[in-house]
Amino acid sequence: MNQKLYLLFLFISLKSFSQVQNSKTKQDSIKKEELNEIVITASRRSENIMHSPISIEQLKSAEAKNMGSPSIYEALENVKGVQIITPSLGFKVINTRGFANSTNVRFAQLVDGIDNQAPHLGAPIANALGANDLDIDKIEIIPGTASALYGMNAINGLANIQTKNPFEYQGIAIQQLTGVNHISNIDRFSPKIYSQFNLRFAKAFNEKFAFKINASTTGGTDWVADDRTDLAPNANASTGLFGADNPAYDEVNGYGNESANRKTLNLNGKNYVVARTGYRETDISDYDIKNYKADFGLYFRPKKDHELSLTYKTALINTIYQRSNRFRLDNYTLNQFSADYHTPIFQVKAYATTENTGDSYNMRSLAENMDRAYKSDDKWFADYTTAYKNAIIGGASVADAHRIARTQSDAGRFLPGTEAYEQKKNELIDINNWDIGAALRVKSTLVHGEGLFNWDKAFKSFFEKIDAKLLSGVDYRNYIIVPDGNYFINPVHADENLTYQKTGAFTQVTKDFFSDKLRLGATVRMDKADYFDVKFTPQFTAVYSPKESLNFRASYQNGYRFPSIFEGFSNVNSGGVKRVGGLRIMSDGIFENSYTKASIDKFQAQVNTDVNTNGLTQAQAIEKNKNTLQKNPYTYLEPEFVKSFEFGFRGITLNRNLFIDADFYYNSYKNFIAQVEASIPNTTDPNLIPTALYSKNTQNRYRLWTNSKSKIYNYGGSLGLKYRFDETFTALTNLTYTKLDRTDDKDGLEDGFNTPEFNVNGTLMANNIWKNLGASISARYQNNFDYVSFLVSGTVPAYWTMDAQVNYYFKKSGITTKLGGTNILNKPYTSILGGPSIGGLYYLSLVWETKKI
Repeated sequence: MNQKLYLLFLFISLKSFSQVQNSKTKQDSIKKEELNEIVITASRRSENIMHSPISIEQLKSAEAKNMGSPSIYEALENVKGVQIITPSLGFKVINTRGFANSTNVRFAQLVDGIDNQAPHLGAPIANALGANDLDIDKIEIIPGTASALYGMNAINGLANIQTKNPFEYQGIAIQQLTGVNHISNIDRFSPKIYSQFNLRFAKAFNEKFAFKINASTTGGTDWVADDRTDLAPNANASTGLFGADNPAYDEVNGYGNESANRKTLNLNGKNYVVARTGYRETDISDYDIKNYKADFGLYFRPKKDHELSLTYKTALINTIYQRSNRFRLDNYTLNQFSADYHTPIFQVKAYATTENTGDSYNMRSLAENMDRAYKSDDKWFADYTTAYKNAIIGGASVADAHRIARTQSDAGRFLPGTEAYEQKKNELIDINNWDIGAALRVKSTLVHGEGLFNWDKAFKSFFEKIDAKLLSGVDYRNYIIVPDGNYFINPVHADENLTYQKTGAFTQVTKDFFSDKLRLGATVRMDKADYFDVKFTPQFTAVYSPKESLNFRASYQNGYRFPSIFEGFSNVNSGGVKRVGGLRIMSDGIFENSYTKASIDKFQAQVNTDVNTNGLTQAQAIEKNKNTLQKNPYTYLEPEFVKSFEFGFRGITLNRNLFIDADFYYNSYKNFIAQVEASIPNTTDPNLIPTALYSKNTQNRYRLWTNSKSKIYNYGGSLGLKYRFDETFTALTNLTYTKLDRTDDKDGLEDGFNTPEFNVNGTLMANNIWKNLGASISARYQNNFDYVSFLVSGTVPAYWTMDAQVNYYFKKSGITTKLGGTNILNKPYTSILGGPSIGGLYYLSLVWETKKI
């Protein structure tokens, strides 16, 4: 029924096409907005969007303000081809064209061409270091491979947030947005206030000097992650213990009861898998959001079309972040210094980003070590064994005996809400060792420099004669990590920082043919990173424009993604499992001597079944099933690789009232960077290896970054329509189809596709309905999809949601009011497994602006 209502909404919008009279005002408006729209991200030079050689989407600030989303960043959910996942109210992740995850290192995010990633992650912390709403001019998105021009991580897409230049946009702007969420009894909170404050101040003293200042604060209470689905429902299937009776119960948002916290106990002749009790996220996390950011820029124009900008940005983040575990970021800071000088002929740019994780902590490690802080694993399992046997002797059933054993073993456990619990929690989150504490203590720096040279501007007469353009670029990047002894170590020089350098260069040529109706382009890029050979990335494009309002495009390109610092160099001890980077410098010898966890788990389960149901002794069962164990077939990291074909069309029709943008792509991937779990037995005697791998106490366990052997193919397409009824009403609708085609040589390590097959959204906007009154309503639908991650795997349910707003501009005072809401029907949904349940957010925004000072 919900889907039918949504489709009806779209039908009404589109049906009106035939019911509205055309006008010259509309025609001129569409012509101005669509035919003359300029983008820079697709080719790294200014060009008409209609002639862009690859798919590019944009969301302008003025348009986003007329949507129901509280910010332009969140309004990206309404852009064609864009998927947004929400690990936290304060942390949203952009993705395009599949293989989404909560870190999403395959999608680059820039602000005015400057990468705003957190260095050790290789991906941005949402919009933490980005611009605030008052300073954003527009956001351009490449929904596909952008490696030829940008290199680094942009094999799935790229977003470039463009800010307002203080020479062109002067004045003071202040925004206060106050809202409320948690307004129903779907979680533990009563209604909570959400607040966002933005400030922009820009002034040009004359034609040569200008500056701008931006500041932003965000505060509220996060969405709650409290999924209690059992991740080990069949761990004790051979004993008939399921559901609440399962002693290996491991709920999604419960931590400290994972596989690393389980042990197989032989109790009265049967083997039972038993997990420690753990804690729920609602017990160990802080759901307060307190984020702050600010930037200051100086701008100098020595002569026409020449500009130097010096900018400093800072951000302080307190929110929840999700990777293979859930993390609480506390007092997490990012700072960035940048310098940019550009002219029509060349541009040089340099910036440095520093990162300090502050007082952040790993929720899983906190839960594990809260349990161990009052009783060691060995003591707890020994107490459990004794209590179980005593309960059976006393006449208890098997299920009751397990409950009694857990209750007695948990005696003295730290209880949430008590003073002792809070004291121990604060102690553990300050210990930088995940075997005994939970602290995340990383300090890192990214240093980047690049230059662009427009040959056709420098030698204008020659290139005009041959009707061609030539652009070249070079870039250098260095990641610098301070070893903390837990998350990162330097295996060669313990007292020195880790460094990881990358250098790249590209040249792009385009030429027009047949009276500018056909434009062909070719780009070749070279990248060299430490520990890897030189990689070459070509791109070939063609745009055919039989007339101004009709454009066809086609492209082919390759792309590489080099491992991030974390994937290459991590060295994390966590609950007896060491997570090790996949570069040989970090994991030398481990790949060759280990056995896969998948085969070990299968082996252990078969042994337990033979002991419990077939009457074999443990030694007999181990001997029978030892051939199940498999040596680790994986090896050291290589860059990921993608080939991408794309076809597209842009056009304007129906008397220039309807803008159409469609694309289709086909991608093939190999060498996906993934993780494999493996163990090295504590013996080299082949006869003793199976026995060693049956017990967790006689093996060294690892989680290794490596490359999947799978070759993966996916395809999809999207269709965007924009129709201007008249000066008042505009309708937008987008349909995105994304499909995993097939997987060859499947090995189970390939990244989850993690993307809905269908994603549909539509928006009806109205300006000046009455005087300065505007309004809009948006609806989005996506179908259910499989989600795979180290935290949890399963199916993300389908959902549909609606946003709405009304706004009014008070011309005399310069104040714009906006009353709106997201998920206005307050129907909870999740966008990612392990993530929070997202309800309605209702807000009132007031923006005051002065144009000149």
